[in-house]
Amino acid sequence: MDVSSNTVVVTGFGPFRQHLVNSSWEATKKLFDLGLGHDVDLHIIELPVAYRKAKELVCKAWSTFQPQLMVHTGLASTSKPTIILEQCGKNKGYNEMDVCGFCPEDGCCFLEGPEKLESTINMKKVWKNVQVEGIDVIFSRDAGRYICDYTYYISLYYGNGRAAFIHVPLLSKWVTAELLGRALQSIILEMLKQCKQGKI
Repeated sequence: MDVSSNTVVVTGFGPFRQHLVNSSWEATKKLFDLGLGHDVDLHIIELPVAYRKAKELVCKAWSTFQPQLMVHTGLASTSKPTIILEQCGKNKGYNEMDVCGFCPEDGCCFLEGPEKLESTINMKKVWKNVQVEGIDVIFSRDAGRYICDYTYYISLYYGNGRAAFIHVPLLSKWVTAELLGRALQSIILEMLKQCKQGKI
């Protein structure tokens, strides 16, 4: 992987269950409109809420773009509007069926993979340095054992830790795609500061 790459890939998820509009993809599209500055080559990808296809697209993105960083976003339907910064992905425990009615073999990302993989981004530091008006930002070490967590682990595995995951809240009258897009912009720019400082 080219450490000097100025490419960043950001993904969001498509519809699932009752969520016909997924706030993670809506926020990612707004982020694309806003950009990450003239010196960052930003690409966005919509992932289906399906283990196999998400894995395929993430692997292809690492191979094709060879990004400096890949940031995944997903929907967290918490009662209170919250942005959650996830530090690590877990390998096992994926027993919930995706939109295709599929579960990974033995509930694993990789049968021989380590139990968890950590992002080289210090998410706790990002959490301390970022504030979003009207939305709580919290730090987490458990991304939930569904497609979000699965995708994160896959990306950490193929990207040697150069991946991050952000859970965003549901859209509402107060939580708009524009607000979430700006929040993603602030958070990812904070991550990129760590990259420039040579921390990852």
